[in-house]
Amino acid sequence: MQTLLPKFESALTWAALIVLIVGWIPMCAVYRILDRDPAHYHSGRFLRRLGWCMSRVNRAWRIDVDGVILENPRNPYVVVCNHLSLADIPIISGLPWEMKWIAKKELLRTPLIGSLMRLAGDIPVDRSSRFSRMKTLVRARDYIRNRCSVMFFPEGTRSPDGKLYEFQTGAFSLAIKAQVPVLPLVIDGSQHTLPPSGWQFGRAHVRLRVLSPVDTAGLKPEDTAALSHRIRQLMVGQLARWRNVPDTRVDGLLNAEP
Repeated sequence: MQTLLPKFESALTWAALIVLIVGWIPMCAVYRILDRDPAHYHSGRFLRRLGWCMSRVNRAWRIDVDGVILENPRNPYVVVCNHLSLADIPIISGLPWEMKWIAKKELLRTPLIGSLMRLAGDIPVDRSSRFSRMKTLVRARDYIRNRCSVMFFPEGTRSPDGKLYEFQTGAFSLAIKAQVPVLPLVIDGSQHTLPPSGWQFGRAHVRLRVLSPVDTAGLKPEDTAALSHRIRQLMVGQLARWRNVPDTRVDGLLNAEP
Protein backbone atom coordinates (compact mmCIF):
# COMPACT_ATOMS: atom_id res chain seq x y z
CA MET A 1 0.00 0.00 0.00
CA GLN A 2 1.28 3.46 -0.89
CA THR A 3 2.42 5.69 1.96
CA LEU A 4 1.38 9.34 1.74
CA LEU A 5 3.24 12.34 3.07
CA PRO A 6 1.31 13.81 6.06
CA LYS A 7 -1.14 16.56 5.13
CA PHE A 8 0.86 19.28 6.85
CA GLU A 9 4.07 18.33 5.03
CA SER A 10 2.21 18.02 1.73
CA ALA A 11 0.73 21.50 2.22
CA LEU A 12 4.19 22.94 2.95
CA THR A 13 5.57 21.25 -0.16
CA TRP A 14 2.80 22.69 -2.32
CA ALA A 15 3.49 26.15 -0.87
CA ALA A 16 7.20 25.81 -1.67
CA LEU A 17 6.41 24.72 -5.24
CA ILE A 18 4.11 27.68 -5.81
CA VAL A 19 6.73 30.09 -4.49
CA LEU A 20 9.32 28.57 -6.81
CA ILE A 21 7.05 28.79 -9.86
CA VAL A 22 5.91 32.38 -9.21
CA GLY A 23 9.48 33.51 -8.55
CA TRP A 24 10.77 31.83 -11.71
CA ILE A 25 8.44 33.64 -14.14
CA PRO A 26 10.12 37.09 -14.12
CA MET A 27 13.57 35.49 -14.23
CA CYS A 28 12.54 33.36 -17.23
CA ALA A 29 11.16 36.48 -18.94
CA VAL A 30 14.52 38.22 -18.52
CA TYR A 31 16.38 35.17 -19.85
CA ARG A 32 14.07 35.05 -22.89
CA ILE A 33 14.67 38.74 -23.68
CA LEU A 34 18.44 38.31 -23.46
CA ASP A 35 18.58 34.93 -25.20
CA ARG A 36 19.76 35.45 -28.79
CA ASP A 37 20.14 31.75 -29.53
CA PRO A 38 17.78 30.81 -32.42
CA ALA A 39 16.55 27.83 -30.40
CA HIS A 40 16.11 29.90 -27.20
CA TYR A 41 18.43 27.30 -25.71
CA HIS A 42 19.54 29.28 -22.67
CA SER A 43 16.09 30.48 -21.60
CA GLY A 44 14.78 26.93 -21.98
CA ARG A 45 17.67 25.53 -19.99
CA PHE A 46 16.94 28.03 -17.21
CA LEU A 47 13.34 26.83 -17.00
CA ARG A 48 14.44 23.18 -16.69
CA ARG A 49 16.41 24.14 -13.58
CA LEU A 50 13.05 24.97 -12.03
CA GLY A 51 11.98 21.37 -12.70
CA TRP A 52 15.12 20.16 -10.93
CA CYS A 53 14.34 22.36 -7.92
CA MET A 54 10.70 21.25 -7.85
CA SER A 55 11.59 17.57 -7.84
CA ARG A 56 14.22 17.99 -5.11
CA VAL A 57 12.18 20.16 -2.74
CA ASN A 58 9.79 17.26 -2.17
CA ARG A 59 11.12 15.18 0.74
CA ALA A 60 8.77 12.33 -0.14
CA TRP A 61 10.60 11.52 -3.36
CA ARG A 62 13.91 9.72 -3.83
CA ILE A 63 15.16 10.14 -7.38
CA ASP A 64 17.91 8.10 -9.02
CA VAL A 65 19.14 9.03 -12.50
CA ASP A 66 21.64 6.99 -14.49
CA GLY A 67 22.56 5.79 -17.95
CA VAL A 68 24.25 7.35 -20.94
CA ILE A 69 25.99 10.72 -20.51
CA LEU A 70 25.75 13.00 -23.54
CA GLU A 71 29.14 14.41 -24.47
CA ASN A 72 27.73 17.37 -26.42
CA PRO A 73 24.24 18.53 -25.41
CA ARG A 74 23.96 20.62 -28.61
CA ASN A 75 24.00 17.49 -30.76
CA PRO A 76 20.24 17.19 -31.24
CA TYR A 77 18.15 14.10 -30.52
CA VAL A 78 14.52 13.15 -30.67
CA VAL A 79 14.00 12.16 -27.04
CA VAL A 80 11.17 9.79 -26.07
CA CYS A 81 9.99 8.55 -22.69
CA ASN A 82 7.15 6.57 -21.17
CA HIS A 83 4.64 8.66 -19.21
CA LEU A 84 3.34 7.76 -15.76
CA SER A 85 2.60 11.01 -13.90
CA LEU A 86 2.61 14.81 -14.01
CA ALA A 87 5.76 14.49 -11.90
CA ASP A 88 7.58 13.08 -14.94
CA ILE A 89 8.04 16.58 -16.36
CA PRO A 90 9.99 18.20 -13.49
CA ILE A 91 11.94 15.00 -12.86
CA ILE A 92 13.04 14.61 -16.49
CA SER A 93 13.81 18.34 -16.63
CA GLY A 94 16.66 17.65 -14.21
CA LEU A 95 18.67 16.07 -17.04
CA PRO A 96 21.67 18.27 -17.91
CA TRP A 97 20.64 19.43 -21.38
CA GLU A 98 17.90 21.47 -22.99
CA MET A 99 15.10 19.97 -25.05
CA LYS A 100 11.85 21.49 -26.21
CA TRP A 101 8.80 19.65 -24.96
CA ILE A 102 5.90 18.64 -27.17
CA ALA A 103 2.92 19.18 -24.86
CA LYS A 104 -0.85 19.23 -25.04
CA LYS A 105 -2.14 22.70 -25.88
CA GLU A 106 -4.15 22.70 -22.64
CA LEU A 107 -0.95 22.50 -20.58
CA LEU A 108 0.51 25.58 -22.25
CA ARG A 109 -2.72 27.45 -21.49
CA THR A 110 -2.62 26.79 -17.76
CA PRO A 111 -1.71 29.70 -15.48
CA LEU A 112 1.93 29.97 -14.38
CA ILE A 113 3.25 26.70 -15.82
CA GLY A 114 1.88 27.50 -19.27
CA SER A 115 3.51 30.94 -19.19
CA LEU A 116 6.86 29.39 -18.31
CA MET A 117 6.65 26.79 -21.07
CA ARG A 118 5.81 29.45 -23.66
CA LEU A 119 8.77 31.56 -22.52
CA ALA A 120 11.01 28.51 -22.94
CA GLY A 121 9.75 27.91 -26.47
CA ASP A 122 7.95 24.61 -25.83
CA ILE A 123 5.60 23.39 -28.55
CA PRO A 124 1.82 23.00 -28.09
CA VAL A 125 -0.08 20.35 -30.00
CA ASP A 126 -3.77 19.69 -30.49
CA ARG A 127 -3.82 15.93 -30.92
CA SER A 128 -7.34 16.04 -32.36
CA SER A 129 -6.14 18.17 -35.29
CA ARG A 130 -4.02 16.68 -38.06
CA PHE A 131 -2.94 20.18 -39.11
CA SER A 132 -1.78 20.96 -35.56
CA ARG A 133 0.23 17.73 -35.41
CA MET A 134 1.91 18.55 -38.73
CA LYS A 135 2.68 22.11 -37.58
CA THR A 136 4.17 20.72 -34.37
CA LEU A 137 6.55 18.46 -36.30
CA VAL A 138 7.63 21.39 -38.49
CA ARG A 139 8.48 23.47 -35.41
CA ALA A 140 10.27 20.51 -33.86
CA ARG A 141 12.38 20.06 -36.98
CA ASP A 142 13.31 23.75 -36.87
CA TYR A 143 14.61 23.29 -33.33
CA ILE A 144 16.65 20.28 -34.44
CA ARG A 145 18.18 22.35 -37.24
CA ASN A 146 19.17 24.88 -34.59
CA ARG A 147 20.92 22.14 -32.56
CA CYS A 148 18.31 21.64 -29.87
CA SER A 149 16.72 18.32 -28.94
CA VAL A 150 12.95 17.80 -28.75
CA MET A 151 11.06 15.69 -26.23
CA PHE A 152 8.01 13.46 -26.85
CA PHE A 153 5.82 11.20 -24.74
CA PRO A 154 5.00 8.85 -27.65
CA GLU A 155 2.11 7.19 -25.80
CA GLY A 156 0.37 10.57 -25.98
CA THR A 157 -1.01 10.39 -22.45
CA ARG A 158 -0.24 9.01 -19.01
CA SER A 159 -0.37 5.26 -18.51
CA PRO A 160 -3.36 4.32 -16.31
CA ASP A 161 -1.65 1.32 -14.72
CA GLY A 162 2.11 1.71 -15.20
CA LYS A 163 2.28 -0.44 -18.31
CA LEU A 164 3.62 0.73 -21.67
CA TYR A 165 0.99 1.30 -24.35
CA GLU A 166 0.90 1.95 -28.08
CA PHE A 167 3.29 4.56 -29.48
CA GLN A 168 2.26 7.28 -31.87
CA THR A 169 4.71 7.47 -34.74
CA GLY A 170 5.28 11.24 -35.02
CA ALA A 171 8.51 11.31 -33.00
CA PHE A 172 10.04 8.47 -35.00
CA SER A 173 8.98 9.91 -38.33
CA LEU A 174 10.61 13.18 -37.32
CA ALA A 175 13.85 11.44 -36.31
CA ILE A 176 14.08 9.68 -39.67
CA LYS A 177 13.28 12.80 -41.72
CA ALA A 178 15.80 14.88 -39.76
CA GLN A 179 18.32 12.00 -39.69
CA VAL A 180 19.02 12.42 -35.98
CA PRO A 181 19.23 9.66 -33.35
CA VAL A 182 16.37 8.72 -31.05
CA LEU A 183 17.30 8.95 -27.37
CA PRO A 184 15.06 6.68 -25.25
CA LEU A 185 14.42 7.48 -21.58
CA VAL A 186 12.67 5.15 -19.16
CA ILE A 187 11.04 6.30 -15.92
CA ASP A 188 9.46 4.21 -13.17
CA GLY A 189 8.08 4.95 -9.72
CA SER A 190 6.65 8.35 -10.63
CA GLN A 191 3.18 6.79 -10.77
CA HIS A 192 3.31 6.80 -6.96
CA THR A 193 4.34 10.45 -6.55
CA LEU A 194 0.89 12.05 -6.57
CA PRO A 195 -2.28 9.95 -6.46
CA PRO A 196 -4.71 11.19 -9.15
CA SER A 197 -7.61 11.37 -6.69
CA GLY A 198 -5.90 13.44 -3.98
CA TRP A 199 -3.51 16.27 -3.22
CA GLN A 200 -1.17 14.57 -0.75
CA PHE A 201 2.18 13.54 -2.14
CA GLY A 202 3.07 9.86 -2.13
CA ARG A 203 6.40 8.54 -0.91
CA ALA A 204 8.12 7.23 -4.01
CA HIS A 205 11.42 5.94 -5.31
CA VAL A 206 11.68 7.21 -8.89
CA ARG A 207 14.22 5.80 -11.33
CA LEU A 208 15.11 7.52 -14.58
CA ARG A 209 17.52 5.94 -17.04
CA VAL A 210 18.98 7.34 -20.27
CA LEU A 211 19.33 4.46 -22.72
CA SER A 212 21.83 4.39 -25.58
CA PRO A 213 20.84 6.50 -28.61
CA VAL A 214 19.42 4.63 -31.58
CA ASP A 215 20.86 5.81 -34.90
CA THR A 216 18.53 6.63 -37.79
CA ALA A 217 21.20 7.14 -40.46
CA GLY A 218 20.03 5.64 -43.73
CA LEU A 219 16.50 4.90 -42.52
CA LYS A 220 13.57 5.84 -44.75
CA PRO A 221 9.96 6.83 -43.96
CA GLU A 222 8.83 3.25 -44.50
CA ASP A 223 11.08 2.24 -41.57
CA THR A 224 9.11 4.38 -39.08
CA ALA A 225 6.99 1.57 -37.67
CA ALA A 226 10.00 -0.73 -37.22
CA LEU A 227 11.96 2.02 -35.46
CA SER A 228 9.02 2.73 -33.14
CA HIS A 229 8.71 -0.98 -32.32
CA ARG A 230 12.44 -1.31 -31.64
CA ILE A 231 12.47 1.63 -29.22
CA ARG A 232 9.32 0.43 -27.48
CA GLN A 233 10.80 -3.03 -26.91
CA LEU A 234 13.92 -1.49 -25.35
CA MET A 235 11.73 0.44 -22.93
CA VAL A 236 9.52 -2.56 -22.12
CA GLY A 237 12.64 -4.58 -21.33
CA GLN A 238 14.02 -1.93 -18.98
CA LEU A 239 10.74 -1.60 -17.08
CA ALA A 240 10.50 -5.40 -16.77
CA ARG A 241 14.04 -5.66 -15.39
CA TRP A 242 13.40 -2.95 -12.82
CA ARG A 243 10.18 -4.62 -11.68
CA ASN A 244 11.66 -8.13 -11.89
CA VAL A 245 8.77 -9.41 -14.00
CA PRO A 246 8.44 -10.86 -17.52
CA ASP A 247 8.12 -8.36 -20.39
CA THR A 248 4.51 -9.43 -20.84
CA ARG A 249 3.63 -7.93 -17.43
CA VAL A 250 4.59 -4.41 -18.46
CA ASP A 251 3.50 -4.49 -22.11
CA GLY A 252 0.04 -2.94 -22.20
CA LEU A 253 -0.57 -4.26 -25.71
CA LEU A 254 -0.51 -7.87 -24.52
CA ASN A 255 -3.19 -9.67 -22.55
CA ALA A 256 -0.83 -10.96 -19.86
CA GLU A 257 -2.03 -12.87 -16.86
CA PRO A 258 -1.94 -10.84 -13.59
